[in-house]
Amino acid sequence: MRSFEEIEALAADRKGGQEALAALLAEHNAPKSVAELEKLGDDRWLSMFTRCVFQAGFSWKVIDQKWPGFEEAFEGFDVARLAFLPDEAFEALLKDTRIVRNGAKIKSVQDNAIFLKDLAAEHGSAAKFFARYPVTDQVGLMEILKKRGSRLGGNTGQIALRFMGKESFVLSGDVVNALIRENVIENDRMSKKNLAAIQAAFNDWSATTGRPLNEISRILAFSTGTPH
Repeated sequence: MRSFEEIEALAADRKGGQEALAALLAEHNAPKSVAELEKLGDDRWLSMFTRCVFQAGFSWKVIDQKWPGFEEAFEGFDVARLAFLPDEAFEALLKDTRIVRNGAKIKSVQDNAIFLKDLAAEHGSAAKFFARYPVTDQVGLMEILKKRGSRLGGNTGQIALRFMGKESFVLSGDVVNALIRENVIENDRMSKKNLAAIQAAFNDWSATTGRPLNEISRILAFSTGTPH
């Protein structure tokens, strides 16, 4: 496996030089601190989970355009209210033109509200749980999202963490291809063995470079694919 400096140099070469790479990395905000994450309302976590669930397999542009309607239809994503969504409210949402009327995804909003409500009961708030969860065990957090959340497995949960400001990697196709190229994993299966190897590699790269997982993830992605 190459040193991360060599991987970064490869990414810079593909993106037009070190300055161009630095500019690309600067386009995204740095991860929030634990204190900043703790201040977020649990309603914002439910909002983001919902947004990422609806974006999965659908046009992100359409969801972005309709998002104010989502916020209105789900009444600001109040966790306590949506955890106990009555049948008639669910039926009304199935007919609500302000949102994308996908029954399974609408149901996931209630399921994820229950998930967040349970985390709040266990940790004081769901935001505190996510803020304090160690970034050195992101695969553990991904497993919790998959098992206890609804439709939050795979990249959906990872993207939600990233958008909320939690330091995290996203296992996009380009990132996975780079991990295979660097012999971190042998194939693209997200087995326990592969995930453990991925976490160990990210932890090592973060410790040696001082970069957050976000930047490491994006540099890996930039180091593969078509140069431009």
